[in-house]
Amino acid sequence: MAPTDRSFARLARRGFLTGTAAVTGAALLGGTARAAGHDPAGAAWPRRFSLPDGFSPEGITIGTAPFAYFGSLANGDIYRAALATGRGAVVAKGLGVGHPSVGLRIDRRGRLFVSGGDSGEIRTVDAGTGGTEKVYDTGGTFVNDVILTPGAAWFTDSFKPVLYKLVLDRHGRPGAVETVPLSGDWEQGPDFTANGIERTPDGSALLVVNAFADGGGLMRVDPRTGTARAVDLGPARLPNGDGLLLLGRTLYAVQQWQNAIDVFRLNPAGTKGTAIARITDPRFRIPTTVAAWGDRLYLPNARFDVDPPQPDTEFDAVAVDQV
Repeated sequence: MAPTDRSFARLARRGFLTGTAAVTGAALLGGTARAAGHDPAGAAWPRRFSLPDGFSPEGITIGTAPFAYFGSLANGDIYRAALATGRGAVVAKGLGVGHPSVGLRIDRRGRLFVSGGDSGEIRTVDAGTGGTEKVYDTGGTFVNDVILTPGAAWFTDSFKPVLYKLVLDRHGRPGAVETVPLSGDWEQGPDFTANGIERTPDGSALLVVNAFADGGGLMRVDPRTGTARAVDLGPARLPNGDGLLLLGRTLYAVQQWQNAIDVFRLNPAGTKGTAIARITDPRFRIPTTVAAWGDRLYLPNARFDVDPPQPDTEFDAVAVDQV
Protein backbone atom coordinates (compact mmCIF):
# COMPACT_ATOMS: atom_id res chain seq x y z
CA MET A 1 0.00 0.00 0.00
CA ALA A 2 1.42 3.38 -1.04
CA PRO A 3 1.83 6.16 1.57
CA THR A 4 -1.12 8.06 0.13
CA ASP A 5 -3.22 4.93 0.33
CA ARG A 6 -2.34 4.55 4.00
CA SER A 7 -3.45 8.15 4.53
CA PHE A 8 -6.61 7.37 2.57
CA ALA A 9 -7.50 4.51 4.91
CA ARG A 10 -6.54 6.48 8.03
CA LEU A 11 -8.63 9.47 7.08
CA ALA A 12 -11.55 7.21 6.22
CA ARG A 13 -11.42 5.62 9.65
CA ARG A 14 -11.40 9.07 11.23
CA GLY A 15 -14.45 10.10 9.20
CA PHE A 16 -12.68 12.50 6.82
CA LEU A 17 -13.59 10.70 3.58
CA THR A 18 -16.78 10.20 1.51
CA GLY A 19 -19.90 9.30 1.10
CA THR A 20 -17.98 14.19 -5.78
CA ALA A 21 -10.40 28.61 -14.03
CA ALA A 22 -10.91 26.68 -17.22
CA VAL A 23 -9.73 23.11 -17.54
CA THR A 24 -6.14 23.24 -18.67
CA GLY A 25 -6.68 20.12 -20.74
CA ALA A 26 -8.20 16.65 -20.76
CA ALA A 27 -5.42 14.12 -20.90
CA LEU A 28 -6.50 11.22 -23.07
CA LEU A 29 -4.99 7.84 -22.33
CA GLY A 30 -2.14 8.00 -24.80
CA GLY A 31 -2.43 11.70 -25.63
CA THR A 32 -3.88 15.06 -24.67
CA ALA A 33 -6.87 17.04 -25.83
CA ARG A 34 -8.75 20.18 -24.89
CA ALA A 35 -11.98 19.76 -22.97
CA ALA A 36 -14.89 20.18 -25.36
CA GLY A 37 -18.15 22.11 -25.19
CA HIS A 38 -19.33 25.67 -24.63
CA ASP A 39 -20.24 27.37 -21.40
CA PRO A 40 -23.84 28.65 -21.27
CA ALA A 41 -23.13 30.20 -17.87
CA GLY A 42 -20.75 32.67 -19.47
CA ALA A 43 -17.37 33.87 -18.31
CA ALA A 44 -18.93 35.93 -15.52
CA TRP A 45 -19.81 32.87 -13.44
CA PRO A 46 -16.86 32.05 -11.15
CA ARG A 47 -14.81 28.92 -11.75
CA ARG A 48 -13.56 28.96 -8.19
CA PHE A 49 -15.24 30.16 -5.02
CA SER A 50 -14.45 29.97 -1.35
CA LEU A 51 -16.22 27.84 1.24
CA PRO A 52 -16.19 28.71 4.93
CA ASP A 53 -12.86 28.34 6.73
CA GLY A 54 -12.65 25.08 8.63
CA PHE A 55 -15.71 23.71 6.82
CA SER A 56 -14.08 20.45 5.61
CA PRO A 57 -16.32 19.84 2.59
CA GLU A 58 -16.85 16.41 1.09
CA GLY A 59 -20.14 15.99 -0.75
CA ILE A 60 -21.78 18.20 -3.35
CA THR A 61 -25.18 18.16 -5.03
CA ILE A 62 -26.92 20.50 -7.49
CA GLY A 63 -30.64 20.36 -8.07
CA THR A 64 -32.94 22.01 -10.61
CA ALA A 65 -31.66 25.53 -9.85
CA PRO A 66 -28.05 26.83 -10.07
CA PHE A 67 -27.18 26.35 -6.42
CA ALA A 68 -24.61 23.90 -5.08
CA TYR A 69 -25.01 22.29 -1.67
CA PHE A 70 -21.94 21.11 0.27
CA GLY A 71 -21.76 18.95 3.37
CA SER A 72 -19.32 19.51 6.25
CA LEU A 73 -17.28 16.70 7.74
CA ALA A 74 -16.57 18.88 10.76
CA ASN A 75 -20.08 19.26 12.16
CA GLY A 76 -22.60 18.20 9.51
CA ASP A 77 -23.59 21.71 8.38
CA ILE A 78 -24.99 22.16 4.85
CA TYR A 79 -23.71 25.18 2.89
CA ARG A 80 -25.44 26.50 -0.22
CA ALA A 81 -23.58 28.57 -2.83
CA ALA A 82 -25.03 30.41 -5.83
CA LEU A 83 -23.15 29.25 -8.93
CA ALA A 84 -23.67 32.63 -10.59
CA THR A 85 -21.80 34.52 -7.87
CA GLY A 86 -20.01 31.99 -5.67
CA ARG A 87 -21.57 33.56 -2.59
CA GLY A 88 -23.40 31.44 -0.08
CA ALA A 89 -24.33 30.64 3.49
CA VAL A 90 -25.04 27.74 5.82
CA VAL A 91 -28.67 26.80 5.21
CA ALA A 92 -28.94 23.78 7.49
CA LYS A 93 -27.19 23.29 10.80
CA GLY A 94 -25.68 19.89 11.38
CA LEU A 95 -26.01 17.74 14.48
CA GLY A 96 -22.52 18.62 15.65
CA VAL A 97 -19.15 16.90 15.94
CA GLY A 98 -19.45 13.17 15.32
CA HIS A 99 -22.33 13.65 12.88
CA PRO A 100 -20.64 14.56 9.55
CA SER A 101 -22.38 15.17 6.26
CA VAL A 102 -20.60 13.10 3.64
CA GLY A 103 -22.51 12.16 0.46
CA LEU A 104 -25.40 14.42 -0.61
CA ARG A 105 -28.26 14.27 -3.10
CA ILE A 106 -31.18 16.67 -3.51
CA ASP A 107 -34.49 15.71 -5.11
CA ARG A 108 -36.80 17.91 -7.14
CA ARG A 109 -38.85 18.68 -4.04
CA GLY A 110 -35.87 20.21 -2.24
CA ARG A 111 -35.24 17.31 0.12
CA LEU A 112 -31.59 16.53 0.86
CA PHE A 113 -30.50 12.95 1.45
CA VAL A 114 -27.36 12.93 3.58
CA SER A 115 -24.84 10.19 4.33
CA GLY A 116 -23.67 10.41 7.93
CA GLY A 117 -20.22 8.85 7.66
CA ASP A 118 -18.95 7.17 10.82
CA SER A 119 -22.07 8.18 12.75
CA GLY A 120 -23.83 5.37 10.88
CA GLU A 121 -26.70 7.75 10.13
CA ILE A 122 -28.80 8.59 7.13
CA ARG A 123 -30.51 11.97 7.41
CA THR A 124 -33.13 13.78 5.39
CA VAL A 125 -33.09 17.58 5.47
CA ASP A 126 -35.48 20.19 4.11
CA ALA A 127 -33.21 22.44 2.03
CA GLY A 128 -35.76 25.25 2.16
CA THR A 129 -36.20 25.48 5.92
CA GLY A 130 -32.91 23.89 6.96
CA GLY A 131 -34.72 21.53 9.29
CA THR A 132 -33.67 17.93 9.80
CA GLU A 133 -36.70 15.83 8.91
CA LYS A 134 -35.56 12.42 10.11
CA VAL A 135 -32.46 10.58 11.28
CA TYR A 136 -32.10 6.87 10.52
CA ASP A 137 -29.60 4.72 12.42
CA THR A 138 -28.34 2.07 9.99
CA GLY A 139 -26.02 0.39 12.46
CA GLY A 140 -23.35 0.90 9.80
CA THR A 141 -19.70 1.80 10.15
CA PHE A 142 -19.21 4.53 7.52
CA VAL A 143 -22.23 5.59 5.46
CA ASN A 144 -20.52 7.21 2.51
CA ASP A 145 -22.21 8.12 -0.75
CA VAL A 146 -25.79 8.24 -2.03
CA ILE A 147 -27.73 8.09 -5.30
CA LEU A 148 -31.44 8.61 -5.93
CA THR A 149 -33.50 6.23 -8.06
CA PRO A 150 -37.26 6.42 -8.70
CA GLY A 151 -38.09 4.18 -5.75
CA ALA A 152 -35.20 4.55 -3.34
CA ALA A 153 -32.17 6.40 -2.09
CA TRP A 154 -29.17 4.06 -2.07
CA PHE A 155 -26.19 4.48 0.27
CA THR A 156 -22.79 2.80 0.42
CA ASP A 157 -20.96 1.65 3.55
CA SER A 158 -17.18 1.82 3.18
CA PHE A 159 -16.37 -0.83 5.80
CA LYS A 160 -19.22 -3.32 5.38
CA PRO A 161 -20.25 -5.28 2.25
CA VAL A 162 -23.77 -3.84 2.19
CA LEU A 163 -25.88 -1.13 0.63
CA TYR A 164 -28.60 0.73 2.49
CA LYS A 165 -31.89 1.25 0.67
CA LEU A 166 -34.11 4.07 1.91
CA VAL A 167 -37.45 3.26 0.33
CA LEU A 168 -39.33 6.16 -1.32
CA ASP A 169 -43.04 6.14 -2.10
CA ARG A 170 -44.47 7.41 -5.39
CA HIS A 171 -44.41 10.96 -4.02
CA GLY A 172 -40.74 10.68 -3.05
CA ARG A 173 -41.46 10.47 0.66
CA PRO A 174 -38.93 8.37 2.62
CA GLY A 175 -40.05 5.24 4.41
CA ALA A 176 -38.00 2.47 5.99
CA VAL A 177 -34.32 1.61 5.55
CA GLU A 178 -33.42 -1.85 4.26
CA THR A 179 -29.96 -3.43 4.32
CA VAL A 180 -28.93 -5.19 1.10
CA PRO A 181 -25.89 -7.51 1.44
CA LEU A 182 -23.37 -7.44 -1.42
CA SER A 183 -22.34 -10.75 -2.98
CA GLY A 184 -21.03 -12.16 -6.24
CA ASP A 185 -17.77 -10.49 -7.31
CA TRP A 186 -17.79 -8.10 -4.38
CA GLU A 187 -14.52 -8.20 -2.41
CA GLN A 188 -14.44 -6.42 0.93
CA GLY A 189 -11.00 -5.08 1.76
CA PRO A 190 -9.45 -4.78 5.23
CA ASP A 191 -9.92 -1.01 5.16
CA PHE A 192 -11.85 1.50 3.04
CA THR A 193 -13.67 -0.32 0.17
CA ALA A 194 -17.02 1.01 -1.15
CA ASN A 195 -17.27 4.66 -2.12
CA GLY A 196 -19.16 6.43 -4.93
CA ILE A 197 -22.44 5.15 -6.33
CA GLU A 198 -24.41 5.81 -9.53
CA ARG A 199 -26.95 4.17 -11.83
CA THR A 200 -26.19 2.37 -15.06
CA PRO A 201 -27.11 4.30 -18.24
CA ASP A 202 -30.17 2.11 -18.78
CA GLY A 203 -31.21 2.44 -15.13
CA SER A 204 -31.30 -1.31 -14.57
CA ALA A 205 -28.56 -1.55 -11.95
CA LEU A 206 -26.24 0.38 -9.65
CA LEU A 207 -22.56 1.20 -10.13
CA VAL A 208 -20.38 1.20 -7.00
CA VAL A 209 -16.70 2.04 -6.62
CA ASN A 210 -14.74 -0.79 -5.00
CA ALA A 211 -11.33 0.61 -4.04
CA PHE A 212 -9.96 -2.83 -3.11
CA ALA A 213 -10.90 -5.45 -5.70
CA ASP A 214 -8.29 -5.91 -8.44
CA GLY A 215 -6.48 -2.72 -7.47
CA GLY A 216 -9.64 -0.61 -7.47
CA GLY A 217 -12.51 -0.65 -9.91
CA LEU A 218 -16.22 -0.51 -10.48
CA MET A 219 -18.94 -3.02 -9.60
CA ARG A 220 -22.35 -3.37 -11.23
CA VAL A 221 -24.85 -4.29 -8.51
CA ASP A 222 -28.28 -5.82 -9.06
CA PRO A 223 -30.51 -3.75 -6.74
CA ARG A 224 -32.92 -6.66 -6.21
CA THR A 225 -30.34 -9.19 -5.02
CA GLY A 226 -27.16 -7.28 -4.18
CA THR A 227 -25.20 -9.48 -6.58
CA ALA A 228 -22.15 -7.59 -7.83
CA ARG A 229 -20.28 -8.12 -11.08
CA ALA A 230 -17.02 -6.38 -11.95
CA VAL A 231 -17.37 -3.79 -14.72
CA ASP A 232 -14.84 -4.30 -17.51
CA LEU A 233 -12.83 -1.05 -17.55
CA GLY A 234 -9.92 -2.51 -19.52
CA PRO A 235 -6.58 -1.57 -17.95
CA ALA A 236 -8.04 1.39 -16.02
CA ARG A 237 -8.14 1.25 -12.23
CA LEU A 238 -9.86 3.31 -9.53
CA PRO A 239 -7.71 2.88 -6.41
CA ASN A 240 -8.69 6.37 -5.23
CA GLY A 241 -12.14 6.36 -6.80
CA ASP A 242 -14.61 8.57 -4.96
CA GLY A 243 -17.66 10.40 -6.30
CA LEU A 244 -19.32 9.25 -9.53
CA LEU A 245 -21.41 11.27 -11.96
CA LEU A 246 -23.22 9.79 -14.96
CA LEU A 247 -24.26 12.09 -17.81
CA GLY A 248 -25.86 10.04 -20.56
CA ARG A 249 -23.34 7.25 -21.08
CA THR A 250 -20.37 9.30 -19.88
CA LEU A 251 -19.19 8.42 -16.38
CA TYR A 252 -16.99 10.83 -14.43
CA ALA A 253 -15.04 9.17 -11.59
CA VAL A 254 -13.16 11.43 -9.19
CA GLN A 255 -9.75 10.03 -8.18
CA GLN A 256 -9.18 12.14 -5.11
CA TRP A 257 -5.51 11.59 -4.18
CA GLN A 258 -4.57 11.68 -7.86
CA ASN A 259 -6.18 15.12 -8.24
CA ALA A 260 -7.96 13.91 -11.34
CA ILE A 261 -11.28 12.92 -12.87
CA ASP A 262 -11.19 9.79 -15.03
CA VAL A 263 -13.82 9.75 -17.76
CA PHE A 264 -15.36 6.57 -19.19
CA ARG A 265 -17.80 5.78 -21.97
CA LEU A 266 -20.16 3.04 -20.77
CA ASN A 267 -22.35 0.63 -22.65
CA PRO A 268 -26.07 0.98 -21.79
CA ALA A 269 -26.11 -1.88 -19.27
CA GLY A 270 -23.00 -0.59 -17.51
CA THR A 271 -21.11 -3.87 -17.87
CA LYS A 272 -18.24 -2.35 -19.84
CA GLY A 273 -16.50 1.01 -19.91
CA THR A 274 -13.79 2.56 -22.05
CA ALA A 275 -11.48 5.21 -20.61
CA ILE A 276 -11.67 8.25 -22.88
CA ALA A 277 -10.08 11.10 -20.93
CA ARG A 278 -8.51 12.32 -17.72
CA ILE A 279 -9.28 15.81 -16.44
CA THR A 280 -6.64 17.47 -14.30
CA ASP A 281 -6.36 21.02 -13.04
CA PRO A 282 -3.72 22.81 -10.94
CA ARG A 283 -6.51 24.05 -8.65
CA PHE A 284 -7.43 20.51 -7.58
CA ARG A 285 -6.54 19.96 -3.92
CA ILE A 286 -7.84 16.43 -3.38
CA PRO A 287 -11.35 16.82 -4.82
CA THR A 288 -13.86 14.24 -3.69
CA THR A 289 -17.22 14.43 -5.41
CA VAL A 290 -18.66 16.05 -8.51
CA ALA A 291 -21.92 17.59 -9.72
CA ALA A 292 -22.89 19.24 -13.01
CA TRP A 293 -24.59 22.41 -14.17
CA GLY A 294 -24.64 23.44 -17.82
CA ASP A 295 -21.37 22.38 -19.41
CA ARG A 296 -19.45 22.56 -16.16
CA LEU A 297 -18.45 20.13 -13.44
CA TYR A 298 -18.20 21.43 -9.87
CA LEU A 299 -16.01 19.80 -7.22
CA PRO A 300 -15.20 20.57 -3.57
CA ASN A 301 -11.55 20.43 -2.60
CA ALA A 302 -11.45 18.32 0.56
CA ARG A 303 -7.75 18.92 1.31
CA PHE A 304 -7.31 15.59 3.08
CA ASP A 305 -3.57 16.26 3.14
CA VAL A 306 -4.22 18.83 5.90
CA ASP A 307 -4.48 16.48 8.87
CA PRO A 308 -6.25 17.57 10.95
CA PRO A 309 -7.87 20.65 9.42
CA GLN A 310 -7.97 23.71 11.65
CA PRO A 311 -10.75 26.30 12.16
CA ASP A 312 -8.82 28.68 9.87
CA THR A 313 -8.03 26.12 7.15
CA GLU A 314 -9.20 27.52 3.82
CA PHE A 315 -11.49 25.48 1.58
CA ASP A 316 -12.92 26.07 -1.87
CA ALA A 317 -14.81 24.59 -4.79
CA VAL A 318 -13.75 24.67 -8.42
CA ALA A 319 -15.44 24.30 -11.80
CA VAL A 320 -13.99 22.60 -14.87
CA ASP A 321 -15.43 21.89 -18.32
CA GLN A 322 -17.12 18.63 -19.15
CA VAL A 323 -15.45 16.41 -21.73
